[in-house]
Amino acid sequence: MKIILTFTLLMIPGVVSSMRVTGYSGGGVMITCGYDEAYRGNEKYFCKGQWSTCTDQIKTEEKNKWVQKDRFSLYDDTTSGVFTVTIRDLSERDSGTHYCGTENFGLDPNTKVDLKVITDQQNRSVRGYSGGNIIINFKYEKKHKNHEKYVCKSAADQCFTVINTNRAAEWKHDRRFSVHDDRSAGLLRLFIRELNENDSGEYNITVKVSEEYSFFSEFNLNIRDDDCCVKSISLSAAAGGSVNISCKYPQSHRSDVKFLCWRSGDDLCAEETSVNQSRRWSPEGKIQLYDDREEQLLTGSISHVTEQHSEYWCGVQSDRGHKSFITRVLIRVTVQSSPFTGVSRTSTSLPSLNTSSGSSLMVLLVLVLLVLIISGLSFLFLCGDSPSQTGPGEHEVVSYTGCDYEEIKDTHKQLPTNPSSNCVYATVQKATGDSQCCITSAEDLNYAVVNFHKESDCPDSVSIRNNQDYSEYAAVSHLTA
Repeated sequence: MKIILTFTLLMIPGVVSSMRVTGYSGGGVMITCGYDEAYRGNEKYFCKGQWSTCTDQIKTEEKNKWVQKDRFSLYDDTTSGVFTVTIRDLSERDSGTHYCGTENFGLDPNTKVDLKVITDQQNRSVRGYSGGNIIINFKYEKKHKNHEKYVCKSAADQCFTVINTNRAAEWKHDRRFSVHDDRSAGLLRLFIRELNENDSGEYNITVKVSEEYSFFSEFNLNIRDDDCCVKSISLSAAAGGSVNISCKYPQSHRSDVKFLCWRSGDDLCAEETSVNQSRRWSPEGKIQLYDDREEQLLTGSISHVTEQHSEYWCGVQSDRGHKSFITRVLIRVTVQSSPFTGVSRTSTSLPSLNTSSGSSLMVLLVLVLLVLIISGLSFLFLCGDSPSQTGPGEHEVVSYTGCDYEEIKDTHKQLPTNPSSNCVYATVQKATGDSQCCITSAEDLNYAVVNFHKESDCPDSVSIRNNQDYSEYAAVSHLTA
């Protein structure tokens, strides 16, 4: 008999008279109600509506085992003096007032539950592929950021915890499972690696709000072994260069978003590029992708390859909630051999050397060496052919390209102040020998010293025979005009 006796409940230790519960559409809630040990053998129930007209959703006399009715389950733990009610596949119609009750003659101890269901798309079917990885995102309200979260797998009416976390800003690992709680974003990320068919099944991601209630999101994981897809690809590329990739994907994902991401330690997608249109290149960047949906083939190019960027994954994203990593792409990055050591190395940890910069530096060094060699040869040639300056002594021989002349001292500072009354010229005597010298311009006359002096019988002018190929003169006069 459903009679409200609130004061009776308050007298029972550990019993809560009412609670507010929040759930998400497509997900579920777990509500725990306590009772006095005197009621261990009594029937337990969960109903909806105001107390006088409350309609049973589930009711059972079974003890210490799960009893299920449609979307509702109930477990009466007589040892702890509590019974737990689970509601799955929530929708807005589940919002409202509910009661946990214990059947009793004359009065029914009860707990009032105000349930609010928030519209969200948490329930989903998740597909993964044997040998690949999968990442599942679970969004929650930031008011739950400090609450414990855990992931469990359902089996035989129980949910066995596979991993949990109560720490923020770091990954927690347990065998092939990893979980990260990004509290600033209100996002829990579950990562399962090296998938196999035994991983298939139903999972819950649960947020434990209090001892009285938790809410959870369910997903069904289906692992397939598709023959279309290669599990791993190995490629080679020079540091600083580029490499082309090609990944097949199942036909069922033709219309889904495709992505290629770089994995760095715990960071599953440190850099990611995606494409959501057929036969259309993704925007320019380090990674460019092209999705040919007719061939179910994702191709692309990775530029500026470095030794740190050695592991990539091709995958598909069916919705915003999860990503399936299908093909692992391993890149063997080689560093170009040094011209001085002749050693070539391969590494995945040291900083990379840019090939184009190294080649430019080498070309520059070669050009500098060539310039130095040419300059040296030119200097030797000029030194061997240039006039030798042996000092201020008179009548010393000056050599120029096979023509020998006597050295002439410069005494122009003794020129008369009145140039019209004096005749100044330079005498150039040809050295003995049979060699001839062709003088065609002023540039062909090179002397270390020129001695100008005055002759009493100097003529007024000197005629120079410019039309002769070879000209010889005994004297060259400097006109004073």
